[in-house]
Amino acid sequence: MREALIIRKTRETDIKLELNLDEYSEGKINTGIGFFNHMLTLFAFRAGIKLHVDCLGDLEIDGHHTVEDIGICLGQAIKKAIGDKKGINRYGSSRIPMDESLALVDLNVANRSFLVFNVEMPSTRVGEFETELTEEFFVAVASNSGITIHVNLEYGRNTHHIIEAIFVAFGDALKKAIQITSDIIPSTKGTLSL
Repeated sequence: MREALIIRKTRETDIKLELNLDEYSEGKINTGIGFFNHMLTLFAFRAGIKLHVDCLGDLEIDGHHTVEDIGICLGQAIKKAIGDKKGINRYGSSRIPMDESLALVDLNVANRSFLVFNVEMPSTRVGEFETELTEEFFVAVASNSGITIHVNLEYGRNTHHIIEAIFVAFGDALKKAIQITSDIIPSTKGTLSL
């Protein structure tokens, strides 16, 4: 089983994150931020993975530390669960419409952390979620997973729909990238380590 448990405790957050890439079940996600819980639930469902997140964060300040630190933990968990990447497809792309919005996410699971994020948010908040934290989340995931992530918004007017399309596309692209398709390392170098 490709699974991981990450525990992160700082002065700002206390997080326990459990991940299983090979089976889906509805996870228990408690970040303290309702909209973010919803996005992580959609991501996990579309990726076909089991994700449990329990976080106590300093939300009396704002959601920044909570969202960023969960991104750190998710990135670390994905990297740990994938392991040496033997047999994975490596690449995943997804184009997701959500009403008037259309988001594209492309991944390369090759131990090369990088994020391209071409998204303009019409609103600064969705519920208690600060929309600029969407990019911070993906910076943290990319930096800690070793995944190159490209997020592009073709168009969209409703910020909720834009962010939802991004998280669903990320889940769909990850599902394709981590799918076992052979028994070899997916690189002509014979390794995907630096």
